[in-house]
Amino acid sequence: MQRTLSTRSLTVRFASLSALACIVCGTAAASHAADVSVAVAANFSAPMAKIAQSFSQDTGHKALLSIGATGKFYAQIKNGAPFEILLAADQETPAKLEQEGLAIAGSRFTYAVGRLVLWSKQSALVDDKGDILRKGNFDKLAIADPKLAPYGAAAVEVLDQLGLRQSLSAKLVQGENIATAYQWVNAETANMGFVALSQVMVDGKIAEGSAWLVPPSLHAPIRQDAIALAKGKGNPAVPALLDYLRGEKARTIIKSFGYAF
Repeated sequence: MQRTLSTRSLTVRFASLSALACIVCGTAAASHAADVSVAVAANFSAPMAKIAQSFSQDTGHKALLSIGATGKFYAQIKNGAPFEILLAADQETPAKLEQEGLAIAGSRFTYAVGRLVLWSKQSALVDDKGDILRKGNFDKLAIADPKLAPYGAAAVEVLDQLGLRQSLSAKLVQGENIATAYQWVNAETANMGFVALSQVMVDGKIAEGSAWLVPPSLHAPIRQDAIALAKGKGNPAVPALLDYLRGEKARTIIKSFGYAF
């Protein structure tokens, strides 16, 4: 006698097969997930932290971030540091690594264009034209090391353009990178400093204190390039992250921190 499966039995069996398929797919996705070691310019640390979280959720890959000065990262990469992607604060460093065979040819692109801002935690210290620099009624002005950090080089260029570098030299304090410059101003160890707009912007506004958004005409454009490094060859998470940086989700985050493209 031929047996007939009930509708309930068929539903249970179908649900079981669907669950099994999900488990198999999930296992396959997990097996293809990979970690990628990323050297991130200090100015880009906040947006990259958000991007890394979104990237992990969307792809299963995990971005392991190291934050620091672009110049220092260059020296470390030259000495064999195991970074697989560099998100630099300039264009020159990735181009140099590509020429030296330490990066994957053709992988370089501009992921953001940064803005420089003169910022103080004190609400009334910095005027919106930067005239405080000429008045000189402050003790310390923080900048990033111009030899290591492109934002520091841009700050020095601004002072040169304004003819103030020599007169303010005794008040300058240099941090290794833009994160250190920001920390000094935030802790009020320095009265004010040239920092990245991304460090003080929240939801499209300066979060606190007073600031002068430096006109781009006073320094060379801060074009920031990304590049896949030779150590990352063969890691599927490397092209995945670089593609993700070009995508709409990442760009929305980048714009929210005051960067352009």
